Amino acid sequence: MAEPIVYTVEASGVRLDVFLTQKQPELSRSHVQKLVAEGNALVNATVRKANYKLRAGERVSLLVPEPEAVEIKAEDLPLDVLYEDEDIIVVNKARGMVVHPASGVNSGTLVNALLFHCQDLSGINGEIRPGIVHRLDKDTSGVMVCAKNDKAHIDLAEQIRTKSAHRSYWAIVHGNIKEEAGIIKGDIGRHPTDRKKMAIVRENGKPAVTHFKVLERFGEYTLVECNLETGRTHQIRVHMASIGHPLINDPKYGPKKQSPFAIAGQALHSLTLTLRHPETGEEMTFTAPVPEDMNRILTGLRDKLAKDRKKAAAMKP
Repeated sequence: MAEPIVYTVEASGVRLDVFLTQKQPELSRSHVQKLVAEGNALVNATVRKANYKLRAGERVSLLVPEPEAVEIKAEDLPLDVLYEDEDIIVVNKARGMVVHPASGVNSGTLVNALLFHCQDLSGINGEIRPGIVHRLDKDTSGVMVCAKNDKAHIDLAEQIRTKSAHRSYWAIVHGNIKEEAGIIKGDIGRHPTDRKKMAIVRENGKPAVTHFKVLERFGEYTLVECNLETGRTHQIRVHMASIGHPLINDPKYGPKKQSPFAIAGQALHSLTLTLRHPETGEEMTFTAPVPEDMNRILTGLRDKLAKDRKKAAAMKP
């Protein structure tokens, strides 16, 4: 049985959920709020709401229930393996595939496919996320590395934490970006009114930095390369939307009237990943080819741009 953790409040005025998130940084604020709502957090032995303002000297107890045993089954699912050895496996995740099981999703994930394919995965992230060192959104395609043992997992996670591992993405965004390149900075946290979205926030956010470079312009749309200094949830999607250039077909951060392109979800692809092999120390770069759905969009935009230029040239005296 799990035992409650007890804290004494040092200073007045902090919200209960913020206080507990600071004390338990491995828990997300939404997870803490769920624990509070379920009565697992008490202030002086009394149930309080998440927004309760604490006072100095109060005693806060938090009970984090033991996780329920979940059986994650191996499934024979399509898996595009870019590289594999006894320490790591690098895959090209398909758009539409969830990375690991979560609430309401126990099958059809990358983890289910990995368990069938290689059966030996690191156990640091528990039975729900074996081998998962970093994640991609469900509707983001592209290169991901997974660990096949705990030693490799620790090394890869440290590379990502210290930014010695580099990730590069391609995105097709709304509008004509005038600059050739730029840097977007803005702390990212939960949206203040829509808990299913992320946003640039002034309080309780995590630092996030995105570098972008224009690759092609198509008038109403732009192809950009994005490189991350940090890896926050929805980072590229939030940052590009913040400068007025949301990704096309982004259901959360794009315009309500979506672009007329046949693509399931946002046009975002993890193109390359450079890392140091956790066992040999060799620097390695892996590339996941741009998927067919994004290539179709780019081909259509290039054809339209060529026709518009030809038409404009024909109209000149």
